[in-house]
Order: sequence, then structure tokens, then C-alpha cells
Amino acid sequence: MRRFLAAILFCSTLVAQAPPPSAGRVAAPVAAASAQVQSPKLVLAIVIDQFRYDYLTRYKSEYTGGLKRLMDRGAVFTNAYFEHVPTVTAVGHSAFLSGATPAMSGIIANDWWERSEKKRVSSVTPVPGSKGSKMVGAEGNGSTPERLLQSTVGDELKMARKGGKVIGVSIKDRSAILPVGHMADAAYWFDDNSGNFVSATYYFPNGQLPAWVGDLNRARPGDKYAGREWLGHRAPEQKGKALYNELSFTPWGNELIQQAALAALKNEKLGTGTKVDLLAVSYSSNDYVGHRYGPDRPEAHDMALRVDKLIGELLTAAEAQAGAGRVLVALTADHGVAPVVEEMIPLKMPAGRPNGAAWRAEVEKALSARYGNGSWVTDTPDLAMVLNQDTINAKKLDRAQVEHVAAETLREQPHVFRVYTRTQLLSGSVSADQLDLRVRNGFNAARSPDLTVIPDPYWVAGQAGGTTHGTPFTYDAHVPVIFYGPQIKAGRYHFNIAVIDIAPTLSTILEIEPPSGSVGRALHEIIK
Repeated sequence: MRRFLAAILFCSTLVAQAPPPSAGRVAAPVAAASAQVQSPKLVLAIVIDQFRYDYLTRYKSEYTGGLKRLMDRGAVFTNAYFEHVPTVTAVGHSAFLSGATPAMSGIIANDWWERSEKKRVSSVTPVPGSKGSKMVGAEGNGSTPERLLQSTVGDELKMARKGGKVIGVSIKDRSAILPVGHMADAAYWFDDNSGNFVSATYYFPNGQLPAWVGDLNRARPGDKYAGREWLGHRAPEQKGKALYNELSFTPWGNELIQQAALAALKNEKLGTGTKVDLLAVSYSSNDYVGHRYGPDRPEAHDMALRVDKLIGELLTAAEAQAGAGRVLVALTADHGVAPVVEEMIPLKMPAGRPNGAAWRAEVEKALSARYGNGSWVTDTPDLAMVLNQDTINAKKLDRAQVEHVAAETLREQPHVFRVYTRTQLLSGSVSADQLDLRVRNGFNAARSPDLTVIPDPYWVAGQAGGTTHGTPFTYDAHVPVIFYGPQIKAGRYHFNIAVIDIAPTLSTILEIEPPSGSVGRALHEIIK
């Protein structure tokens, strides 16, 4: 009952995204060419992993493929944001087609300390008591959507008896699985140990992949890149695990995703049946490249131009198969990225690398000084902290007071912007500014850490030369949102929206129930 009431509290305090019907819009939507608007036969849901909104504007004149087509003919939102923390892959992908913030979806991070299991789990680790899951197509444990607490657009299509096939494709398991939800026919990802595209017994209980996936794997799609060079970076000469691991950090990783997506489109005959099919494709390599080199290097620039061409090929193939005007497209990113610290400092921007280990040591020291020696911190995911409940219980301490002492200690550390305790977020006792609301929207009572720590802007954890994401600041939260296809009014829309508005908008067009945890709004301004 307490969790239910907490969920109601968070839902009621979400940021209101609804502007006046014409607020901020400078370009009038393009009128429909004909009075008859066709219904979609295929929903193409595209995520570019780690793709800031300003990549659209920086390289606009150089795009010639799918991004150009979508920007020219689609409904482009120039101010779309994630209204949650942390801004990471699993959370962004789960929000995309569920319309749910982490408070509702339960997907609070890529992985987290699960208190009930007393261990760290990933967002796609099978839950206790389920049948479990094995990988299909390679050796190893399989992944599932079981930790996602809400439905998705694909699930709602299925439950409305309107859905045909629902399939997800990516390099990452979580990026293939979380957008398509519980009832998907399949999710496929790339196993960098075997070089195969794989799935899980969750989708294929008989342990057999479809014949077309087997054909794709027998062709050894990754092997042809051995020894290839890209912008001065050379792939390993030898075929095998080292090569397959490195492909994600090159444009060839996205090319592998494209091969699997086009093969799924063709062999599953998506968009040709009497029901609406859904294909979700997440281009992961932009993220790997961005982490390694940063957003302002030639590598990130080239990746943007190459993914533009891949999206163009995918759109052309989808429309050729389903028919012109029968493919409904929604494109976004799962998060942005911070600039590289070492490139910011010469520009006289405040930037640096926080010392998370030192923060943890100071908390351990402060709690030991106050309450006696003990093991006080169990885990430190992404600079957050999970306190050791066994120690707190053994010493018969008040949990809220221990959190308070730890939080005050953290607030005294250099380059800590804000600290939130679990008790504080449970009670809703935070201010109503945008940053606080994003933290609150990211808080799930059962799964979130005891202390959420936000470093100063442009203070980025990790090794020198690389970068990451995860904060509520605009460089991590501002992403593209573009709709294209039947029933969409093309134009540029400048009022603020949230990425969680995508799912209810698709649901409105498809005339199905919005996903169960959807807290966004239907963007009626773009619907014919």
C-alpha cells in the first residue's frame, strides 16, 4: 500500500508538459495532401544511442539520408527533454515506448542494488521466481523485460488485438528488449563473445532462433571488418572476441544492427499483414564512440553522418515493403552526453572529474564517528549511494537520521551540486524546480539508492579523455524527438515536450490504450 501511495504521489507531481495548443510554434504544420489519411501498417521506432539534439543542428547541412528526410517532412520538436534522472541507456529506452518515468517503470538505471536480493542486478536480469532465461544463439544467461513494471506501445497493440509482430533489434540487450516490452515476439542483440546475433529463451522457449537469424549468423557478419580502418583507428586483424568487442566502438557496430533490422523487416514480412507491426531499432555504436572520444571530436561527427544514411536505408526499405504513407516513425535518443572535461578547461568552462571514492570514504568516516565502526556503504552506483541496512538494523538506528548524516557529509564535499535522501524523496519534501522534479521522477521507492548525488555541471566521472552522461542538465537531457508518416503534421515545434510524450502520442494515432504507466501527454498539435 505504501508503494502504491508513493507512486500516486510521484505521478501527481510530474512536470506538466502541456502548452497552449499553438504555444511557441513558428512554422504552421503542412496540410495533408489528400483528404484521406491512411492508417499505419508498420510502426518504426528508432533510437540513436547518445545523440544530443544539437547534433541535428550542427550537421544539418551535411545530412542527406534519413535524418534529412525526417527533418524536412516530419514533425520536429526542438525542445524535447528527459524529465528524469539518471539519463542513461536503460532508463531512456524504457521511457521511449512506455511513457513512464523510473518512478513508474521501475527501470531506475542500467543496473542497481536490488535490496530484496541483496545484489546488483541489471535492468534485464530475470526476476526471482520466474523461469529464468538462457541465451539462444550463444552460450550464457539470457535477458528478459521482467523488471519493467509497465506495459509498452507494443504490449498495448497486442492486448487490443491490433498488434501483429513486435520486434526489437540492437547491439545491447537492454536496448533491444526494453522498448518492445513484455509481449514482444522477439528481441535480438549482438553477442560480442561469439559474434552472433542472439535472443533468449524468454522469446524462444524451444531454444531455436528463426532460420533467417541462423543464416545471418552463419554468414559471420562481423568477420568482414577484421583489419578495417576508420579515421585512423584499425580494427583487430584476427577474427574473434577481440574484434567483436571492438566493433561497437566503430560505425561498423551500427552496420551490424542495420543488417539484422533489414533482415527482420524482410523475413518477418513486417508491414504486410492485416495488423499493425512494430519494429524498434536502436543504433548503439554512437554511444560507445561518444564515451571514448566525446561529442566534439571527428569520430562523433562521422558517426552522425553515417547513422543518417543507415536510417535513410531503413526508411526506404520499410516504405517499399509496407507501402508509401503506411509507415509511422518515431525517432529519439536515450540520452545526450557531457563534453570532455579536458577539452572544456582550456575554454575557461568550469569542469573537472569528481572523486567518488573519496566521497564514499568521507561518508564511511562520518557515520563511524557518529555511530561507531561498521560497514556503512553497500554500493555506489553512478556516484549515488546505497547504505548498508544490516549495519543500520544491527545498531538499531533510525534510517532517516543515518541518511541525513550521510547527506550532510556529502554536501560538504567539493563539487557536489545537490544531494537527496530516500526519506526526503519519499515524503516529497523537495523544491519544485526542474532539476528537483527530474530527480523525483527518477525515484522508485523499492529500487532507488538511499542517496542520490548530483555533481556540479560539467563535472564528469571517469577516465581522462573520455566522457559520460546521467545528469539532469541539458547536455544529457535534451534530445531529438521527430514523428513522420500517416496522420503527422510536418513542421517545427518549439514548445517544451518530454520524451515520455511519445508513447501516448503513438497510442492516440493507433487508437489503443496508452501504456499502463504512461504519464506523458498526447501531442495533439501534430496529429491530423
